Amino acid sequence: MDEYPFIKLIIENNITFEEYKELMAFLHKLNREFAEQKEEGLMDFTILLVRFAGMLNEKLNPDQTIEALKKEGYFPSLMDTFIEIIERDESKYKRG
Repeated sequence: MDEYPFIKLIIENNITFEEYKELMAFLHKLNREFAEQKEEGLMDFTILLVRFAGMLNEKLNPDQTIEALKKEGYFPSLMDTFIEIIERDESKYKRG
C-alpha cells in the first residue's frame, strides 16, 4: 500500500465510491482551471488551493491528500504548485 498512498488514504478514511468520484471530478475541473489560468499568465494560484481545501471531503486532510496525489502522479503540475504554496506559508492553509 505504500506505493499507492492516495488509495490508502481513501480506504483508511472510509471514502465511499461516490465521494471518490466527486473528488476526482472536482480535481479534473480544478486542474483544467489551473491550466487555463497558467496559460493566461496568472502566477498566483493560492485561490485554487483555498478552493481545494474548502471543497475537499471533510474526512480528508488537505496536506496529506496533496502529498498522496503527488506521490501517485495525479495532477503533477497542480500538486507541485499547491506544495510550493503550502511550503511558502506553512501555517496559513492547514486545516485545524
